[in-house]
Amino acid sequence: MYKDKQLYVAHSADGPIHIIGNMANRHGLIAGATGTGKTVTLQVLAETFSQAGVPCFMADMKGDLSGISQTGGLSKFIEKRCAEWGMDTTTLKFEGCPVRFYDVFGEQGHPMRTTIEKMGAMLLARLMDLNETQTGILTLTFRIAKDEKLPLIDMKDLRLMLDYVPKNANRYETTYGNISSASVGAIQRALLALSEQGGDLFFGEPAFDVYDLLQTEGGRGVMNILAADKLMLQPKLYSTFLMWLLTEIYDKMPEIGDMELPKMVFFFDEAHMLFKDTSKALTDKIEQIVRLIRSKGVGVYFISQSPSDLPETILGQCGNRVQHALRAFTPKDQAAVKSAARTFRQNPAFETEREILELGTGEALVSFLDEKGAPSMVQKAKILFPLSQIGAITPEQRNTINESSRISGKYESAVDRESAFEQIMKQREAAEKEAAQETARKAEEKAAEKEEKERQKKSSKSRSSSTGKSIFSKVLGTAFTYFAKTVATQLARNLTKKSKK
Repeated sequence: MYKDKQLYVAHSADGPIHIIGNMANRHGLIAGATGTGKTVTLQVLAETFSQAGVPCFMADMKGDLSGISQTGGLSKFIEKRCAEWGMDTTTLKFEGCPVRFYDVFGEQGHPMRTTIEKMGAMLLARLMDLNETQTGILTLTFRIAKDEKLPLIDMKDLRLMLDYVPKNANRYETTYGNISSASVGAIQRALLALSEQGGDLFFGEPAFDVYDLLQTEGGRGVMNILAADKLMLQPKLYSTFLMWLLTEIYDKMPEIGDMELPKMVFFFDEAHMLFKDTSKALTDKIEQIVRLIRSKGVGVYFISQSPSDLPETILGQCGNRVQHALRAFTPKDQAAVKSAARTFRQNPAFETEREILELGTGEALVSFLDEKGAPSMVQKAKILFPLSQIGAITPEQRNTINESSRISGKYESAVDRESAFEQIMKQREAAEKEAAQETARKAEEKAAEKEEKERQKKSSKSRSSSTGKSIFSKVLGTAFTYFAKTVATQLARNLTKKSKK
């Protein structure tokens, strides 16, 4: 419940416990074992932020959070809690929150897409589980695409770009470095696996505009709920997607400093997935974003089983904490309980470590930041009940909300504009056409050359024949002349002889 710039979320033996509005962007942590009430705590927090006019984004793992869109009702459990806390049930105003549903796969809500180039090489490499060498090749490919003005929008763009770069390696290796065909092949295989996981649906246009998350309706913050039941089956896709979204919010939003209330609150459920098998470079980037995004009016609340699921550098930035019960069946579990107890400012009234093990469902150890930004002493409390419905809504109710949404139709139809794929294909077609023309020209030249040779050969034969005839005629003429002279001489001699007689 929101009142007087304070977010009332829990009740202890000493009275209500609030998150102070201008401290809500100092991030937070909701931790606890499965079944201890983390989801209801998240719903109460989100509902309270909505009442204060603060939009939120959260992932819904099982569909349970969809109930925040519907009006809740009085129950025996709520009546009992109100009696404990001295609250008048007649003053309770049960109501749902304005909600927009999203789904990466476009099945249960508005599609959420981004482009390959907006995702960036680092997050994409993590998504495809690439090694350092392969990540370097992917980064190189992104750089060439940028320098060559070849937009990487969807997966077919990247697939063709990964084919284009090695085939033109001679042009790029001097400037960008060696391009290993084996590494390119490994990236192509990883890209195929990502495509089979639904990557083709996630990458494309229209790209999601994060300002659609910063909306209010009737003075209440819109609850942006991501359907994550199917997405959770690909843990790296889930965590990388949320990391991209957080990065996009950080990049787009202006610096505004501290405000009376956050501009937006981002709930990161199953937060341990974000840091599992994550490179140091990416962990450092996450830490930087979490540290700096506070000045942009965004609060980030991580939800996980144990505080130890988060790196110390991230955990140290979570000033508002709700710790539900933990179970300690193994030495590792016991160490996690001790670690969780040490993250609180101790209360001399009880032993924190023991209380963590004995908390009931809906109970928690709570410590929020005070007016000076210092952690308050840990208190044992019961989380407030939500005023909206607890549990999932029907598919029909979800469809009605989707159809009446202000952004209905904005992202539903994918757009395939000219990008790297089309430009490279045009280049190839032009090159093939030029090569065909060159081949035809050479064929014509060869045919003409052959024809000229044939003509010259015929001409040579003709000259040879004429020359032969001329020589023969001369020889024949000479022979005839000689013969005639001989005959004439002989006739003259015969005549002379007869005259003498």
